[in-house]
Formats: sequence, structure tokens, C-alpha cells
Amino acid sequence: MPTYEYECDSCKHRFDAVQKMMDEPLKHCPECGQTVHRVLSGGIGISFQGAGFYVNDSSNASHSCGGSCSSCKG
Repeated sequence: MPTYEYECDSCKHRFDAVQKMMDEPLKHCPECGQTVHRVLSGGIGISFQGAGFYVNDSSNASHSCGGSCSSCKG
């Protein structure tokens, strides 16, 4: 089930709610009881961080020198 982010129109409290896609959006803030709206976000996406991914996975796939060229000896 997806997690939706909401923000209160009155107190600006932000919170997450795990709901089915078919569920109605929440209408009331758990802090003050006023109306809330669903915050649209771009999602998390994919983030490849650190030195290991490119060196281990992509670098050798782009050419086949057997590890003898200067870019492979890095």
C-alpha cells in the first residue's frame, strides 16, 4: 500500500498515512481537527550513491579490455 503525505491547512502539521489507492483521502488533521490536503511529491526514485556501483557494475560493461587499460586501473 502506498504512503501518502498530508498537510493541515490550519496548523501546517505534516503527517504520513498508509492507505489503499481506492481509499478516500483523509479530511481531518490528527493534531487540530481542521481540514488537510494531500501533498503531491515526485516520489523517491532511485539513488545510486557511493563509489561501488559504477566501478563494480557499469565501468566494466562499457568495454572489454580485460582490466589492462588505464581507465580500469584507476
